[in-house]
Amino acid sequence: MLKIGISACFMYKEPTRIVFGPKNLAYVECDMFNYVSQKGILPVLLPDLPINQLGEILDELDGFVFQGGTDLAPETYNETPIVPGKWLGDAYRDAYELRIMDYAVQKGKPIFAICRGFQLMNVYFGGSLFQDIATQKSTAIQHRDADKYDALIHEIVIEKGKTLDEIYQGVDRAVVNSVHHQGVKQVGDGLEILAVSKEDGIVEALQNKDGNALGVQWHPEFSVGKGAPLLDPLKLYDYFIEKVKRQ
Repeated sequence: MLKIGISACFMYKEPTRIVFGPKNLAYVECDMFNYVSQKGILPVLLPDLPINQLGEILDELDGFVFQGGTDLAPETYNETPIVPGKWLGDAYRDAYELRIMDYAVQKGKPIFAICRGFQLMNVYFGGSLFQDIATQKSTAIQHRDADKYDALIHEIVIEKGKTLDEIYQGVDRAVVNSVHHQGVKQVGDGLEILAVSKEDGIVEALQNKDGNALGVQWHPEFSVGKGAPLLDPLKLYDYFIEKVKRQ
């Protein structure tokens, strides 16, 4: 059975929370858990341990998924907040996930990075982010709506002859959900752009040179079973799992 590690989201101590208020929580969003669990795959939620302890666990895994969630902290990509007190991100989670991503890259294990994970991947390779797209890119379309959430969609342009084009051969109109207010600004070293937002050019998909790390800005796990016009999320999943099997 293939085992896929999933990086955790965190909730921190909150005394007013009814359940486990004084405790920190590590969790995975349910659609993500179900998405990764298809076809007999065993998902493994990764604990936050020192890398010398975590390494023994990571050695047993065949690939890694970095899920969405909170913003990255500006300090993680050597910036300061553009608005004091806003979009501060989660530096603790950044450090935890970057340790895991570094392990996966160094070992050549396949990575599938989604939304926040996609942004983390860009930062890992030396890139930077728009801390808030609406504030920093006046020509941008709306990429996040708290009420519509994953019902907010837009078209992307898939680069011809590259990996995403191979995955979605014959697709005339590529549409994805959009649940993010941050985005790739400077592309990381050695990363190749696979797709951009049709209307404003925001980067929507990246891959590293050796092809082991693939990231998308949208949430394929939210699109399972929804059909056209959204891109089929199972094609991305199958590509990742085949990459894992071939390693």
